Amino acid sequence: MKVTLVSEGTYPFAMGGVSVWMDQLIKGMPDYRWDVVTMTVDGAERPVWDLPPNLEQVINLPLWKGGHRRSGRPPGREFAEAYERFLQIVLTPAVMGAGSAEFLSVLESLYRYAHDGGDLVGALVANDSLSQLMDAWYWNRTDGINLADAIVAADLMGHMLRPLAEPPLRTDLTHVAMNGLSMLVAMTAKWQHSTPVVLSEHGVYLRERYLQYVHEPVSHAVRVLLLSFFRRLAGAAYVAADRIAPHSSYNRRWQLHNGADPDRIRVMYNGVDPDDFPLAETEPDEPTLVFMGRVDPLKDLHTLIRAFAIVHDKIPKAKLRIFGGVPAGNESYHQSCLELIDELDLEGAAVFEGRVSTPVDAYHAGSVVALTSISEGFPYTVVEAMACGRTVVCTNVGGVAEAVADAGLIVPPRDHVAAADAAVRLLQDAPLRRRLGAIARGRVLERFTLRQSLDDYRAVYTELWP
Repeated sequence: MKVTLVSEGTYPFAMGGVSVWMDQLIKGMPDYRWDVVTMTVDGAERPVWDLPPNLEQVINLPLWKGGHRRSGRPPGREFAEAYERFLQIVLTPAVMGAGSAEFLSVLESLYRYAHDGGDLVGALVANDSLSQLMDAWYWNRTDGINLADAIVAADLMGHMLRPLAEPPLRTDLTHVAMNGLSMLVAMTAKWQHSTPVVLSEHGVYLRERYLQYVHEPVSHAVRVLLLSFFRRLAGAAYVAADRIAPHSSYNRRWQLHNGADPDRIRVMYNGVDPDDFPLAETEPDEPTLVFMGRVDPLKDLHTLIRAFAIVHDKIPKAKLRIFGGVPAGNESYHQSCLELIDELDLEGAAVFEGRVSTPVDAYHAGSVVALTSISEGFPYTVVEAMACGRTVVCTNVGGVAEAVADAGLIVPPRDHVAAADAAVRLLQDAPLRRRLGAIARGRVLERFTLRQSLDDYRAVYTELWP
């Protein structure tokens, strides 16, 4: 059996939880043949993972390479009719999940246009299409859109819909790592070859787009159009997927809210190999908070650093060690963290350690592991730390509380005072740390092992492709 994994910007070109999960699947099922499709920026990315022998092909699908030439030539009636329906659905306010099947049909029409010889990307930025966009906006909204905004929106949409113009995959099953643009790849294979689709969601893709576009340097009109498109695409993806495998019950609730069929949903937690994360037998000499993960705004390291300032004031010998790399594009965020450390007079006490080759070393280096994210799925950081017998302080986002339960302390996101209070409590109470650490290890062994996770996926694959 051949399974093709599809994602945006992850394996094998980047580190992170989604990449870990994909690597686990491929290596953990050596009897399966695998392909990987990864949407990237410009196609110049290079693998940062060692590729296993049963991974037969990696397809780098750049979405942002090159621009679009605007053409005055009309794209034709077939495209115009499909695009009219596309704009009508995207710009019409509706209950979450409503109209998802119709939007899926519109996407298929655009796919058919592209594969019947039409230039989909060029058509989206043609003069007639820009007029369609502005007219549809005028009839469906009370605020305005100017020509410059229409050009920007059409150009961005052209990049995002590029997968519809790509050759459909030939595979036995498509497993998509996240909702959104990755699902376009799976849709084309389903339309052309009736290929079954499994959709996993580590985080809530739609929610993360809302968080992302708050800070994007685009106009209000462009932001509205793109977020409306992502909302419609998320609903269509749930219609297209044969099985939906969220990584937490929290994600399942979002999926149901956006119209997913509950009969197709099965929560499937991430798992770790306990042998790779042995129980930590000792603690560091000084009270130490550890963060393990990528340096990213979604991890909200500013809150962690501000919390640590309070911890350090109450426990002067305390340390904060931040393990993890800085992804391309996040350099300015990393710099802002360094400046905050300097501003709070934490030099030497709060330290960025960089990427670590063996994550277990990071967890063993701490007394308590902290995660102050504003958005998460079912984070490996938490489960790995728990497997090591380390108790955790985490924000109540995504599936974090499901993972931790009574094995650590949960605090509200963006609340550095609550995070500090929880960290101080754990750092000052060794018996409590040990008790919660033992609960954490036992919880992983009972519910979150890699073997359990792989068996669950194998069962789903066999069900769809017996």
